[in-house]
Amino acid sequence: MRLKITLKLLKIPFYIQTAIFLVGLYVLVSILALSQAIILPIIYAILLAMLMSPVVNFLVKHKFPRAVAVIVVMLSVTLVLAGLIVLLSTQALRLSNAWPQLVVKFQELLLQLVQWISASFNLSELSINTWIADAKAELMAGSNAAIGHTLTSMGSTLAAAFLTPVYVFMILFYQPHLVAFTHRLFGTINNDKVSEMLKVMEGVIKSYLVGLFLEFVILAILNSLGLLLLGFDYAVLLGLMGAMLNVIPYIGGLITICIFSIVALITKTPVYVLYAFVLQTTIQFIDNNYIVPSVVGSKVKLNALFSLLAVILGAALWGVPGMLLSIPIAAILKLSFDRIHTLKPWGFLLGDIQITKSNFGLGHRIKLYLQKLMSRRIHR
Repeated sequence: MRLKITLKLLKIPFYIQTAIFLVGLYVLVSILALSQAIILPIIYAILLAMLMSPVVNFLVKHKFPRAVAVIVVMLSVTLVLAGLIVLLSTQALRLSNAWPQLVVKFQELLLQLVQWISASFNLSELSINTWIADAKAELMAGSNAAIGHTLTSMGSTLAAAFLTPVYVFMILFYQPHLVAFTHRLFGTINNDKVSEMLKVMEGVIKSYLVGLFLEFVILAILNSLGLLLLGFDYAVLLGLMGAMLNVIPYIGGLITICIFSIVALITKTPVYVLYAFVLQTTIQFIDNNYIVPSVVGSKVKLNALFSLLAVILGAALWGVPGMLLSIPIAAILKLSFDRIHTLKPWGFLLGDIQITKSNFGLGHRIKLYLQKLMSRRIHR
């Protein structure tokens, strides 16, 4: 009886709970923003370690020392990344060599656009050029500030690039120790539940990350082949850029279409803008309807609203790295929510609406319509 009375007395009013929650949320966001240089390498390392751990465990089962297995896997991944960087560097070198010609072409197109606007809307070319010059000055001022911010953060970026491989090695090397710590943290009574939880979470997260990587490879090939067939210059570079931007949902596809259209307008005739638009729209359709359901899977499919919110919040918190990490982090949170009983409603909120073709397909609608007609006749 006394215990019940004490619990009633300790019950906190709703408005105080809300205030505590908001204060805690503000402190958490502030810590995440201020500790960006520490947290980002750790997150990158955890995701990379999850991708590499199956290969490391395979080598360990075949009598490789764990340290040697980790080193072999990391060296193999480094060689692959080095080859990708060399490929991008050669494409970027070609682009830098042709940059002056592209600038001249762009200026010619801009002059033609100004003349067309002046003739179509009865505006003087001087006023249009003045507006363009003012906009250019504002853009340059913002660019200088961005360059200064980039230079100041270059040290933290280099530190992250150096620390991430170190973290990956440590996480992979101490993986059994970390798993044992997790078991001890939740007690020996919950060993079976913890093992099942870790196994399911690890398997789904790995399949999701591998699916994202395969999606990137497939989209890079489709983009590059499509641009090559259209005769675009720098097709490989543009294809890889489009595949990377596709990690950012909705916004990435729009940015890719804009980049392809601008390159088509500068290097080709205007009709190639339409070709680039059709190409990217077709690839996006294939990606959303075939590649994502088949390769990435629907277990961690996020709905459009929270995917967009995750990207915006990631960009506001950590900039471009936050945009790239937002979807994997949101997917991992959804997986955690789906497997914790008290948090399942939040997992449902983050998930997408399951619409099956059998319920909303044309055949099902025709069947319902015929059933209605038959029921009317019977009632008559």
